[in-house]
Amino acid sequence: MSESKEYIEVYGAREHNLKNIDVKIPRNELVVITGLSGSGKSSLAFDTIFAEGQRRYIETFSAYARQFLGGLERPDVDKIEGLSPVIAIEQKTTNKNPRSTVGTVTELYDYLRLLFARVSDAYSQTTGKKMVSYTEDQILNTIKQNYKGEKIMLMAPVVRSRKGHYHELFVQMAKKGYGQARIDGELQDIEYDLKLDRYKTHDIDIVIDRWIIGESASETRMEKSLRTAMEMGEGLIGIQKLGSTEIEYFSKNLMDDATGHSLALPEPNTFSFNSPKGSCPSCKGLGTIKKINTDHFVENPKLSINQGGLLPLEDIKSNKYILSQIKNILEIFGLGLATPFKDIPDEALDYIYHGCHKEFNKDLKYAGITKKIKISFDGLIPFMEELIEERESYEAILLERHFTTEETCPDCKGARLQPSSLSFKIDGKNIAEINGLSLSDLKDWLRDVKDKFSEKNGIIAHEILKEIETRLQFLLDVGLEYLSLSRSSKTLSGGESQRIRLATQIGSQLVNVLYILDEPSIGLHQRDNERLINSLKNLRDIGNSVIVVEHDKDMIMEADEVLDIGPRAGKFGGEILWQGKPADLLKADTITADYINGKRKIAIPEVRREGNGKSIVLKGATGNNLKNVTLDIPLGKLVVVTGISGSGKSSLINGTLYPILNKHFYRAVQEPLPYKKIDGLDNIDKIVDVDQTPIGRTPRSNPATYTGMFTDIRNLFSELPESKIRGYKPGRFSFNVKGGRCETCQGGGLKVIEMNFLPDVYVHCETCNGKRFNRETLEVRYKGKSISDVLDMTIDEAVDFFQPIPKIFARVKTLQDVGLGYITMGQQSTTLSGGEAQRIKLATELAKRQTGNTLYILDEPTTGLHFEDVKILMDAINKLVELGNSFIIIEHNMDVIKLADHIIDVGPEGGKYGGEIIAKGTPEEIIKSKKSLTGKYLKKEM
Repeated sequence: MSESKEYIEVYGAREHNLKNIDVKIPRNELVVITGLSGSGKSSLAFDTIFAEGQRRYIETFSAYARQFLGGLERPDVDKIEGLSPVIAIEQKTTNKNPRSTVGTVTELYDYLRLLFARVSDAYSQTTGKKMVSYTEDQILNTIKQNYKGEKIMLMAPVVRSRKGHYHELFVQMAKKGYGQARIDGELQDIEYDLKLDRYKTHDIDIVIDRWIIGESASETRMEKSLRTAMEMGEGLIGIQKLGSTEIEYFSKNLMDDATGHSLALPEPNTFSFNSPKGSCPSCKGLGTIKKINTDHFVENPKLSINQGGLLPLEDIKSNKYILSQIKNILEIFGLGLATPFKDIPDEALDYIYHGCHKEFNKDLKYAGITKKIKISFDGLIPFMEELIEERESYEAILLERHFTTEETCPDCKGARLQPSSLSFKIDGKNIAEINGLSLSDLKDWLRDVKDKFSEKNGIIAHEILKEIETRLQFLLDVGLEYLSLSRSSKTLSGGESQRIRLATQIGSQLVNVLYILDEPSIGLHQRDNERLINSLKNLRDIGNSVIVVEHDKDMIMEADEVLDIGPRAGKFGGEILWQGKPADLLKADTITADYINGKRKIAIPEVRREGNGKSIVLKGATGNNLKNVTLDIPLGKLVVVTGISGSGKSSLINGTLYPILNKHFYRAVQEPLPYKKIDGLDNIDKIVDVDQTPIGRTPRSNPATYTGMFTDIRNLFSELPESKIRGYKPGRFSFNVKGGRCETCQGGGLKVIEMNFLPDVYVHCETCNGKRFNRETLEVRYKGKSISDVLDMTIDEAVDFFQPIPKIFARVKTLQDVGLGYITMGQQSTTLSGGEAQRIKLATELAKRQTGNTLYILDEPTTGLHFEDVKILMDAINKLVELGNSFIIIEHNMDVIKLADHIIDVGPEGGKYGGEIIAKGTPEEIIKSKKSLTGKYLKKEM
């Protein structure tokens, strides 16, 4: 056995901060790479192994195809052997497209559409009766049975309740030789000059043939006539007995007996909300429409229109016409454009917003005559709607951003499909209702529905159901039973979207693939962690290699092999400290090992903080799955919100509380989820949401510019005697404006050399050697260092360097306090990890002048953090709490939970089984709670 063990062998990896390392990773095993944040785990897994695998795959394409893909850079590594095709499952790749849902991402919805297209029954929208469809032979047989020996007329319905005079239709029919038609229930002869009332709705059936059933002459031509009638009536025919007024319709399509309305037979795209055949016409399949909200039109009612009181007019460039119309309307009421908004009567506002087409007589009292004012104005709102609809100009986008709110589409009520698509049902439920079930309910429904089909349909449905059930099971295995297929992808958290991709991958059952996962346990409660680990083992057992970058204790202990990278972060890391079986890790001498075997630990505080006695109370929150929750947040404490994934923590904090506060303090646009009332807003004076989004999307953004200390550094340099002699201002030391920067690379420090058919190569700019500034600027030195040298310093070096300058020192020191001593001042923001970006934001907050009344909201701040980093982070947070600030942290990490002053546990389960607060209090109180799952796991930690 030991002979045949295969390895992925990496030689000389130097990407980012890796120190020319060689490593052998066993294949077909579950390997965990761990280590401090910034120590080089991702550099090894993603930037070296994955990048190389990806590049080799693209190399297999023709040169022609490669030019469209953009070349991939060759990672900085000597060679990698034993690499198989690589699939990376990261967190950042959430799809922001509003059309993307859980159902479309996992392809489950495609199978559901197929199921409905093949085995559903149609029900009438008016009467609710089942609709039926016939084949031509069935129609013939039915007619022969029902009308034995009768004289009947065969009709083709050509017009159904439509307006028009239909003169051309009658001329055309008369030319073809048809003599009679049934018009609005009356039989009439077709004349060349026959015209109907143009403004009434009509039903017209053309008489195709007269039959006497049972007579041989009729029998021989029945089939041919029937086919003619079918073609003319587009699959619909009518039969009327001579002398009676009743008509019986038969349809090749699905038909409603009572009204004669027919539906086309369903195809899979009848149920697709991304196809015009299925999507709701008014919201185009999005489920929401943008509606203009007049509440946002006026901010300050004391201003007049001339002073810019009516905000939409400020966004519309060519508003002369609208202004003149508004002026006319106001003139009727004896007002003008200079009237303050609050003095304009409601009637006038109604005319301005919704339009008015009338003539008014107005007495000019000094001239003694009346003046006629004729107004024909469609209204401001229709005008804006038209602009937004066309989306030609930038102003349309501004109008949409400032004055529209998203509302559920009134026609389809958010189901995204047209009414006809929703009249197909299986077991009494239409596809939108199935789509809205949580995955655990969907599983039950699929199990129950199996026995409800007829024998023929059962055979058809069997295969489709099998596919749906296997895929569904994988989603349930990774702990996503609370999601529904209709849930929009853009509302998923990073951890959720990553696990959906994981489930899709397991579902595809590939073998011999190398999967690289980036912290899949994020956003998972301890309970679901076990399931996740089993899913990964399942991937391994079918014959794949799995590499996981992870800090979670359970995951590390369950792995087949562990690599610990360190010893510290940034340029002090990048070496492999230890590799082996998890059981031996306990004896190793690394920081990770110390935390696992308990040599180091995050200490539990002796006493919990009392807080300042004030609180914010949110009453009656009912958004998503919340069940009328009342949330009481004590201030001046570290409050941690816990609960199973999908229990409603994010709906409560990010969806309801944060938007309310944001609106209150900063006039934000985002609408909070529904709630009844909120008290205690005056107890805080600002709110900060510290999340893990990147701090800047361009290589020009870096920690020095983000925290604002670069401004102070430039001011410092411009105050130096040398600068004064040369007349340099602070702008001279910016690499973003002309003057001081190196013009060859425009202050980027790198130049892109485009190589056709090969990846672009980044080289240091030959003029400044990557220093970003020109020679003259670099001659100005402070303590022997030029501005470029300052950008290349690590934060730790900068702390000593800027000791004498309090303004800069304070900011650098906070960066060091949150454990970022290893990054350089000028490191490009694009190369920072999520955890690093979050800590830079936190440090920027720490450095600000404290009022001691701020509420901070953090959503899973421990993402990407090693035990040691969690400790540093919590120390920084505790400092802020000591100053009197309040924190709300949404977290699953037990090390954070045990440090809380107050825990709010949401649950008891995910999805519709969650949405209630089941326990609250100090960690000591939570442990005693019987209902709380978090308490059960917390007990082991305490």
